[in-house]
Amino acid sequence: MDTSTPPAYDLLGVGIGPFNLSLAALAEPVPGLRTLFCDQRPEFRWHHGMLVDGARMQVPFLADLVSLVDPTSQWSFLNYLREQDRLFPFYFAERFQLPRREYDHYCRWAAERLANCRFGTEVTALRWDAPWYRVELTDTATGRRSEARARNLALGVGTRPVLPEAFAPLAGHPRAFHSAEYLDRRADLAGARDITVVGSGQSGAEVFLDLLRRHEGDGVRLRWLTRTRALAPMEYSKLGLEHFTPDYTRYFHGLPAPVRDALVAAQWQLHKAASAETLAEIHDHLYERTIGRPIDTAPVEITPGTAVDAARPGPCGGLELHCRHTDSGTEHLLRTDAVVLATGYRAARPAALEPLAGLIDWDGAGRYRVDLDHRVATRPELTGGLYVQNAELHTHGVGTPDLGLGAHRAAVILNAVTGRTVHRLPDRTAWTGFAPPAASASAPPPAGSAPARAAAAPAPAPATPDRTPVVPRPQELTRAATVGR
Repeated sequence: MDTSTPPAYDLLGVGIGPFNLSLAALAEPVPGLRTLFCDQRPEFRWHHGMLVDGARMQVPFLADLVSLVDPTSQWSFLNYLREQDRLFPFYFAERFQLPRREYDHYCRWAAERLANCRFGTEVTALRWDAPWYRVELTDTATGRRSEARARNLALGVGTRPVLPEAFAPLAGHPRAFHSAEYLDRRADLAGARDITVVGSGQSGAEVFLDLLRRHEGDGVRLRWLTRTRALAPMEYSKLGLEHFTPDYTRYFHGLPAPVRDALVAAQWQLHKAASAETLAEIHDHLYERTIGRPIDTAPVEITPGTAVDAARPGPCGGLELHCRHTDSGTEHLLRTDAVVLATGYRAARPAALEPLAGLIDWDGAGRYRVDLDHRVATRPELTGGLYVQNAELHTHGVGTPDLGLGAHRAAVILNAVTGRTVHRLPDRTAWTGFAPPAASASAPPPAGSAPARAAAAPAPAPATPDRTPVVPRPQELTRAATVGR
């Protein structure tokens, strides 16, 4: 191992997905700030298995790496178009949502040019040796190890596909896989005469639509099962989208943990549903497919309100799914040749973090406690900043995995790391007021009410983010959160 000790980095990022890439892009021009971002992959890749032809982003193009914080940045999507000589084609396309493949190409364009991004470099261990983190790095091509020091860390390792417990017996089966692998594994579906897609979110809708297009007229039966009672579209009204603003994030963060957990589960239509456009395309395709014949002649089944309680390989080949209708409780056995699981993702804890695990103030569900600056609470002896990106759904709400808040979160982290306003951020970002209005001390009591016994106390000043590491607190009973939008 190379044990030389170059100057410490002010910020070292673990993982280079869109969120840490945004942090790298906004940090790059800051004078005197030493940053490094590492990823074990040889190049940037974003949801490669779901770059299906025709699939579009669910956020506008302004939700790029930098524009909602610094639209003058050289790393903006519009500057990418200029560098690609595609400004006029984009102008005439008049599309607010990008093709998913183009967003991936834009991120790769930035990642290849940012000097503070290093691919093919795995962070294998993180240790605290006051006043720095000691970061063990491994070159994935040569196996050569080296060490870096950093005052602050930003974990941006992304999320991992969720395989529901009911499908555990199918792990490793050649015809049962997560939608994250769809394009890589689509060829494994060749020869299957009955294919089932499980999951009602955008990934499930896109996989089902792609299969409809690929198997028109060939007799293959396609089935879409969802546990939700309706294929309701994602909330996309203008005021509804204000849940994806810093204003809502601040409001959500101030709620008690049990309330936050209940809200995330109840707000599935904000971040886990399919887009209305994709659902309309599915309907349009089925409508045209059945012109001139009854709709029940098409080998297609769409069945919401159906839970899969168990799955296993069939005794004569194929797969068996033990299903339950959630409204009636009726159970039935479904036989199919292949299953694509569009069952979402969950925040991952990197193995490199294990040496620090005893210094982190975990909540009762084993999750990070995260302040408004996205800094993780730790024991007092760990004084370096530990920041997380897309691992705080339970503390910051449905906007956590949303690309529209990525640049803002990166700017908040940079301002916290430097201790100054590197990027000016707005105080108000939504028309909606999510919290109840503050009580007015001077307002008269309602007519007929009892006289006040004492003057009302002044409202407390708004709490400021506490960046001081805290000692472990009593455990909270909370549920594990998943991400979707």
